[in-house]
Amino acid sequence: MSGVRIAALGHHQPERVLTNDELAAMVDTDDEWIRRRTGIVTRRIAGADESVTDLAAAAAAKALAASGLDPADIGQVTVATCSAVDRCPSIAAQVAGRLGIPGAVAFDLNNGCAGFCTSLSVAGHSLLAGAAKHALVIGAEKMSDLVDWTDRRSCILLGDGAGAAVLSATDGADSAIGPVVWGSDPSRASAVRLLDQWHPQFEQDGQAVFRWATTELPALAEQACRAAGLSPAELDGVVTHQANLRIIESLVQKLGLREDAVIARDVVDSGNTSAASVPLALAKLVERGDLRPGARVLLFAFGGGLSWAGQVVTCP
Repeated sequence: MSGVRIAALGHHQPERVLTNDELAAMVDTDDEWIRRRTGIVTRRIAGADESVTDLAAAAAAKALAASGLDPADIGQVTVATCSAVDRCPSIAAQVAGRLGIPGAVAFDLNNGCAGFCTSLSVAGHSLLAGAAKHALVIGAEKMSDLVDWTDRRSCILLGDGAGAAVLSATDGADSAIGPVVWGSDPSRASAVRLLDQWHPQFEQDGQAVFRWATTELPALAEQACRAAGLSPAELDGVVTHQANLRIIESLVQKLGLREDAVIARDVVDSGNTSAASVPLALAKLVERGDLRPGARVLLFAFGGGLSWAGQVVTCP
């Protein structure tokens, strides 16, 4: 096989909507402050009886159904997550079991908020190597489990959800998933992290992350475009990690995109869903028809580690 394409996408979010006004009744904050600092208006919060596996399986089932493939066609299942309580069996193995996928290699990948973009390329490399013909890649997070609801700096940011993609190997000369640009900066490892406790807790140096994203992210995004043989002006859309609307707007301004380029701003309604944010936002844009088949879209995510991963993909 000489190429890989995205065959289908799916997404899922919990029903519960948590507004800024509700948070203002819990901690010392208000709607205006949250919107000004982050752009977030609402976020979805999973119930006590909803697990990361539930979220992942729901999104994966939609992607699998949209692909037209049988469960037995899937040879690899990967779940990008940092919030899963279950360590073994993996969330991926549990999803495979629920969907009736027999015999696929199944594993979880934790690269923080960059997890889905990392997993997308890991799965793409597997398909190009002939290890499987079809792969299911999922980003799923229940970040509400990790929130300190007394800390107004972090509790306003996070939400729950999942997004999924089915990848298929092709005989074509061109791949619909461009070369990945990825890496990490261990010197900034403490900027975004889960505190080392039996029950992990999210912690972030927001100013450090903001400075890094607004100064170093544009060059990395341009590098991902060059690796795909494109200039930013040739992109039809950009879907970055939905961490902060100010970061997204800063990147868009610096990239020099076309005026009609579609920009994902799902952070406004969903908050920061970590590894789920890129596939969740992408699947919504495709479902609404904002991104049409063949659209060339830059995906780029960054987070814990401090790690990043990004690539240009062609929409199904």
